[in-house]
Amino acid sequence: MLRARDNLTQKQAGQLVGVTADTWANLEKGKTNPDVKTAYKIAENFGLSIDDIIFLDKIAV
Repeated sequence: MLRARDNLTQKQAGQLVGVTADTWANLEKGKTNPDVKTAYKIAENFGLSIDDIIFLDKIAV
C-alpha cells in the first residue's frame, strides 16, 4: 500500500530501502518480513514510525 500510495514500482521502492524488487515483492506478499534495518528504512522513507511498521498502524492508502 505504501508503494502504491507513492506511485512507485517494486524496484523503486526496493531501491529506497536497499532491497531488490524481488525482496520487496516478497515483503508485500507477506512471504517474508523485513529485518530491523530494513524496517527502519521503510519507516524513514515512507514517513512512518517503526511502531507503524511493526504493528501495521497507518499503513493504508
